[in-house]
Amino acid sequence: MSENLWNIEKIPYVGTESLRQGLGFRYYDADRVVAGKTMKEWMRFGVAYWHTFEQRLVDPFGSGTAIRPFDGKYSTPLDLALAKVDYAFDFFTTLGVDYFCFHDRDIAPEGDTLRETNAILDKVVDRIEEKMKETGVKLLWNTSSLFTNPRFLSGAATSPFSEIYAYAGGQLKHSLEIAKRLGAENYVFWGGREGYENLWNTDLKREQDHIARFFHMCVDYAAEIGLDSQFLIEPKPKEPTAHQYDFDAATSIAFLQTYGLADKFKLNLEGNHANLAGHTYQHEIRVARAAGMLGSLDANQGDKLIGWDIDEFPSDLYETTAVMHEVIAEGSIGPRGGLNFDAKPRRTSFTAEDLFRAHIVGMDSYAAGLLVAARMHEEGVINDLVAERYSSFDSGIGATVEDGTATLASLEEHALDIPQAELMAAVKSDHLESVKATINNYIVDTLGRA
Repeated sequence: MSENLWNIEKIPYVGTESLRQGLGFRYYDADRVVAGKTMKEWMRFGVAYWHTFEQRLVDPFGSGTAIRPFDGKYSTPLDLALAKVDYAFDFFTTLGVDYFCFHDRDIAPEGDTLRETNAILDKVVDRIEEKMKETGVKLLWNTSSLFTNPRFLSGAATSPFSEIYAYAGGQLKHSLEIAKRLGAENYVFWGGREGYENLWNTDLKREQDHIARFFHMCVDYAAEIGLDSQFLIEPKPKEPTAHQYDFDAATSIAFLQTYGLADKFKLNLEGNHANLAGHTYQHEIRVARAAGMLGSLDANQGDKLIGWDIDEFPSDLYETTAVMHEVIAEGSIGPRGGLNFDAKPRRTSFTAEDLFRAHIVGMDSYAAGLLVAARMHEEGVINDLVAERYSSFDSGIGATVEDGTATLASLEEHALDIPQAELMAAVKSDHLESVKATINNYIVDTLGRA
């Protein structure tokens, strides 16, 4: 592989001596052991092919501003696609990440038929496979873009048009074959247009039956070809459709349980999608953890003042601390999960160097969150708060609820003659403001020591 295609040296760990963020990591020290694992083992960072190499920094009101080193150098779309593979793997190794992710349509142009498209795609996958062997960079997950082409304007596996459903199935089949070929640790299903705009012309039950059958076909084919990837559903509430069937973690889990798929799928969760659903990122991760369904994470954040999915690189240390608190409590980001930067720089950060700077900020922000969360776990501050709050269930009438021996009659017998004053004395203050301040204090103090 050609060296230094981006004209940037390998990003080093520089520590916290300087307050000015540059082309170096302040907190992310890949081999540093934290809570029993190295930082790279905890977070398993991945680069999103679509945003990093395909996104031109367009928005609904303006054309792209991105300047990339491969611009204008290649005469055909296939030549450009093959060259981007070289640039991508040089980016991965320069940044020092071990994983990447892609949609099938990110990496190769389409032909006129699915057969032609698959042949073009295979040429690019050949190059990717070579680069994976050469560099040791691995595929965290791949997926199939069943939403960008106009044919999917009414969905893919929920399309009311059977020809489109069939095309989606054929496209997905080849994508699963690629996952096996490249050793994808996970395979993600994001239903970009699997939802509805208007209920008056929608058979909601029929569409959900169809997509469930689609997922069962995918499970069956994975077993047929010996694909060992963990299947993941990625929830999102809206945008592009008015309402998507995988609205949030709870909705997606209920769908999987309803259709007998819960033992085959877990969730790939994203911070920006959580916000659009009216939740925090921590909430979505906690819901998935409680159901045993945490699979992997997309690392980005939204802007609370903007009402759409802007995929900003994460820099909110409170949020990254909350996320890593959940991850440490779980023991990992799912069985095979990682932190994939489904994020893009702002339109005003348009240079090639800004791609590196943005990823450095994201990686440092999560490394900082890991340091804070690990200290809170080590010192038991959150566990102690929770244990104290629920301590009344450790003995007495509370213990009978937990061990399953309580009945409505036994609860009534216990409660009938308790005076109101005694009941209110049992209710304790949460001291919620102090809890939040304690987390702030841990962030400030821990990073001051880093």
